[in-house]
Amino acid sequence: MGGLSLPKINPNELVTTEEELRSILGYPSELVNKKVISHIDAHCRDYIAKSPFVFISTADAHGKCDVSPRGDSAGFVHIVDEKTIIIPDRPGNKRVDTFRNMISSPEIGLLFLIPGFGETLRINGRAYITKDKQLLQAMRASDKDPLLGIVVQVEECFLHCAKAFKRSGLWEPESWLQREMLPSAATILADHAKLEGVTAEVIADRLAEGYSKRLY
Repeated sequence: MGGLSLPKINPNELVTTEEELRSILGYPSELVNKKVISHIDAHCRDYIAKSPFVFISTADAHGKCDVSPRGDSAGFVHIVDEKTIIIPDRPGNKRVDTFRNMISSPEIGLLFLIPGFGETLRINGRAYITKDKQLLQAMRASDKDPLLGIVVQVEECFLHCAKAFKRSGLWEPESWLQREMLPSAATILADHAKLEGVTAEVIADRLAEGYSKRLY
């Protein structure tokens, strides 16, 4: 479907009001409205404990958005109490987009995944950066403490249906591309960065070294 040739965007056909949006899509069911809770209950606690992956959505004070992935062994996100969770920050590329956004605007959205499970867990709230060594020591991995942690004060928590996963076949190995058909991260980075002497081969070696030696 991504290869279809589409006409140009017609600005007169853009939906710009909630009234028009509702006239097209309608309203959520009572179940959808009622499923949102404001705390981490036993079900959410169990989901987070079994999740090795979470997407983090933030925006700066001007509304510029960013989504960043975080992953580790299942249960890496720590639950402090029914209103508070902490996400350890492992070594990354040091762009710190998520942290910079949080400093200017603390609103945050989380999407937790469990491999093979279609329903996702969505959590919305406010986030803060902690450097508390006592807290960070409790999130140690491979004998290394995270330098920082993301503290999330939970405001909304709810389960999201599996339709996107069923339509995409994301958890169905038979729908996956063969390895030789996958994009080359090293080639993409080399073409985007355009640094003299930094070829795809050089970047491939850097990536391999980082993945093998600097995960923690």
